[in-house]
Amino acid sequence: MIGGGAIMGQYYPVLSPVHSMDPRAKIIIAVVFMVVLFIGNNFWAFLVMGAFAALAIYLSRVPIRLLVRGLRPVLFILLFTLVLHLFLTPGPVIFQIGPAKATWAGLVQGLFVGLRLVILIMFTSLLTLTTSPIELTDGLEDILKPFARLGVPAHELAMMMTIALRFIPTLLEEAERIMKAQMARGADFESGNIVKRAKSLVPLLVPLFVSAFRRADDLAMAMEARGYRGGEGRTRMREFHLALRDYLAFVYLGVVTALVIYVRIKFGPVITRPL
Repeated sequence: MIGGGAIMGQYYPVLSPVHSMDPRAKIIIAVVFMVVLFIGNNFWAFLVMGAFAALAIYLSRVPIRLLVRGLRPVLFILLFTLVLHLFLTPGPVIFQIGPAKATWAGLVQGLFVGLRLVILIMFTSLLTLTTSPIELTDGLEDILKPFARLGVPAHELAMMMTIALRFIPTLLEEAERIMKAQMARGADFESGNIVKRAKSLVPLLVPLFVSAFRRADDLAMAMEARGYRGGEGRTRMREFHLALRDYLAFVYLGVVTALVIYVRIKFGPVITRPL
């Protein structure tokens, strides 16, 4: 069951082609996707990347409303980014509010950056929604194994990354619970300008950090009670093997990457002036 507004770090169990993929393939595809997303410098590239993400979402059978709901926690950041670009980027003026001038270049750049963040958040959320915590840890460990020769503890590092990722929705829900408790005692988080609202959130930090450390301590004791001793000598219930669907996904991603590079060269950067 997935509740709250945050979906990053949560798992949505359902039978789908994406869920059945090798977790190593999904992790590699997610990393390459993020890199290619920042290579794209125009809306044509985003159209290609958006089509790839839309197909992945469709095949995952994850409800689109769930992914849209996951954007709520970052909605303020998206709007703030748009406003920041709108008024701070030089260019032809669209309208003016006092000394602040909104420009065409700022509008386009703000929409461009916002769209990039939306695609990035939705696609990376799909990784945790379609991969169980155990699979994610084992997949990361396999990918990091080559670095073991350099002294990198692959299993421990993968475990830390997975636990940190899974703690995101927990901490957000805890912050919401603390905020509601303080509002019931008369705290005001809604009125005032942005600076005042930011200052009003400071009292949340201490109880949130205390709760985070308490949960981390409980998790450590639970792992120790179950005999966890790190990755040395540990066995797995399931061994991973790349299947045809994984190779097809790699091929499709390669085609998408080539198209993004082509439209980057062909059309150049995003137009920041009126046509």
